This record gives sequence, structure tokens and C-alpha cells, in this order.
Amino acid sequence: MSQVLIRSPQHCARRGFSIDKRHKKLLLAFLTTLTSFVALVILVWLILHPAKPQFTIKEADIDQLNISSPRLNSSIQLTLLAKNPNGKVGIYYDDLQAYAAYRGQQITVGSTLPPFYQGYQHSDLLTASLVGNGFPVADSLGYQVERDQTAGKLALSIKLNGQLRWKVGTWVSRKNMLNVNCVVVMAFQPGALVTPLSSKQGSRCSTSI
Repeated sequence: MSQVLIRSPQHCARRGFSIDKRHKKLLLAFLTTLTSFVALVILVWLILHPAKPQFTIKEADIDQLNISSPRLNSSIQLTLLAKNPNGKVGIYYDDLQAYAAYRGQQITVGSTLPPFYQGYQHSDLLTASLVGNGFPVADSLGYQVERDQTAGKLALSIKLNGQLRWKVGTWVSRKNMLNVNCVVVMAFQPGALVTPLSSKQGSRCSTSI
């Protein structure tokens, strides 16, 4: 003889409540795990507190600097050393562009550098060719060059702008703006404008993020 099992509405309601409760427990467990992971990442980040990357100009050569106001032709070869001083934080560099400025005026177009990743306490050499053909400048720039020739030295600014991302373990931060400012001082004697100027003394740069 077969048995017919009849469930009351109250029984079905209790069963549905049990299913909803189980789902809520799973959701709560997931949120707790996610919160713990985020808190751990933030804690590790605060403990490590990564230092800013360090940049140094190893060599800068001015192959051309001809001014015919209000236009300028320039050609500068640049070698830059980038160092990650952190022992447990890697760095991704993105959208890097370098250009040269003189007396507060940009004298080359931006030169794009390829993106790269820099491991712990690692150093990389970056090279760039900075060129300005018929670059518009202020009429006073020629006079300022003559004054620097008389003083015997020329100060050139090198700018590097881009974005960086920190890497801790498998976690990668959002992009942060990177601005690097370097100053190179070169010996600049009268009549030297038609010959290459060079600096190999090394110049430490300031970095802001």
C-alpha cells in the first residue's frame, strides 16, 4: 500500500525560510571574506608604504640649439636612470613622455617612452631623443642664451610625465600621476653654440606622485 505525503502550507513556508536563510549565510560569508581580503591588502600597503621611484640623468647631449626668433631648432640625446628603491613593491610605468625646457619654455616636442615594469630594488636605463624643429619660442630666448654664454654655463630642464601603478603580490593599484623634473648644467663657452654640449656628471631629479 503506497503512502501519500501531504505537506501543509506551514511546512512549505518553513522550508522556503530555510533556503533563504542558507543563501543569506553564504552571502554573509562571502562578504566577510571579501572584507577581510581588502583589509589585509590595505594593511600590507600601509606597512610597506612604498617610496617614490628615483631618477637620475646619466648623460645629456645637446647636438643642436639654433635660435632664429621666434623659432628654434633643437636636438637633445638623453640617458636617464630609473630606480625602484622598494624591497617588496614593484612599479608599472605607463604613458611616459619626456621633453626639454629652457628658461621656463618648452623647446622640444614630447618624446614617448615605452611602458615597462620595474621589479624590487631594480634599476633601468631609459633613452630618449628630444627634438624641436621650428619650435615656437619667445623673442627674448636668444638674449637669454647670450647671457648664459657670457656666464659660461647653460641650465637645461628635463621633464618626464606619465603614470605609475604599484604592485604588491598579485594586487595592482590604480594609476597615479608621475611628474619628474631634472636640471642639467652644462659648460657653455662663447662660440660653443654651434658645437655639441654635453653633461655626464649625473643630476638627481625631483619626483612627485
